[in-house]
Amino acid sequence: MDNNQHGIVLFDGVCNLCNASVQFIMKRDKKGYYRFASLQSDAGRDLLKKYNLPTEGFNSIVVIEKDKVYQRSTGALRIARKLSGGWFLLYAFIIIPAFIRNAVYSWVANNRYRWFGKKEECMLPLPEWKGRFIE
Repeated sequence: MDNNQHGIVLFDGVCNLCNASVQFIMKRDKKGYYRFASLQSDAGRDLLKKYNLPTEGFNSIVVIEKDKVYQRSTGALRIARKLSGGWFLLYAFIIIPAFIRNAVYSWVANNRYRWFGKKEECMLPLPEWKGRFIE
């Protein structure tokens, strides 16, 4: 896959919040820019290794665009800027220092299973979205 044509989002496939976020992104990514892989999948682990990121205990969304890696709040904001429906306006929060944005991001990430729950297995994409997942 050409990383210059599409952004890649790596997400926690057993996290209910993360799965809902992927569905949210897909519905608003009208141009189909993003491709997805769970952190637990072979493709996800291969990409983590390629970019020298840990493959276990990962607590962040990972966005890869043009061979650059963005994590935590920066990754989330980079996703928002490609979405339709005014969501791109959230990218303005990039002016807030990363240590502040990431503190909020980490607080949510550290509590995501408690607040939103966890699945036993990664979600299966809807048939119409299957082509947007990296295998």
